[in-house]
Amino acid sequence: MSEPTPEILAAFEAAKGFMPVGEGLALYAAAEEAGRLGLPLLEVGTYCGRSTILLADAARRAGTVAVTVDHHRGSEEQQPGWEYHDPTVVDPEVGVMDTLPTFRRTLRKAGLEEHVIAVVGRSPQVAKVWGGELGLVFIDGGHTDEHATNDYEGWAPRVAPGGLLVIHDVFPDPADGGQAPYRIYLRALGSGDFEEVSVTDSLRVLRRTA
Repeated sequence: MSEPTPEILAAFEAAKGFMPVGEGLALYAAAEEAGRLGLPLLEVGTYCGRSTILLADAARRAGTVAVTVDHHRGSEEQQPGWEYHDPTVVDPEVGVMDTLPTFRRTLRKAGLEEHVIAVVGRSPQVAKVWGGELGLVFIDGGHTDEHATNDYEGWAPRVAPGGLLVIHDVFPDPADGGQAPYRIYLRALGSGDFEEVSVTDSLRVLRRTA
């Protein structure tokens, strides 16, 4: 298993976001493995592009592309008055969150713009018009049951045989965090279509078997 270069890792650590380094390295390893299928690597939930850096670099090395899906208005816990709100990513003209400019700057600083297709839209709507298979789907979007379920139902069927489904913020103990990602993780395992590959803190990597 290779790791990102020091430059890519530094860009990841410098980017605004929440993913710890250990989970980032596990995501990178999954993306590198999935990249061998020659299919796009897709993430749901982009925020400011911290994890996108890793997917984009793995895609670049594999000769494929990373696709990100996000409405860029922030998830529930990032709205004003909530724990993860960051006023620096609020558009002062319209008064709502807009992480897209920060995301674009993140990619440019990392030299990875040309290896990413950024889709600005709601995950269920984008999934409905997506036609092809994917080598990897990384679900890291909204943490309500509605959003997590929509992300799973919209994108898990797009994972190619042998491809990987990666789910972030999986907490079996409710004291550690919200349960929606954990519930879709259990659903994936229970479907018989996926088997677990690795566990790194709250990051779960599953392989499509069917």
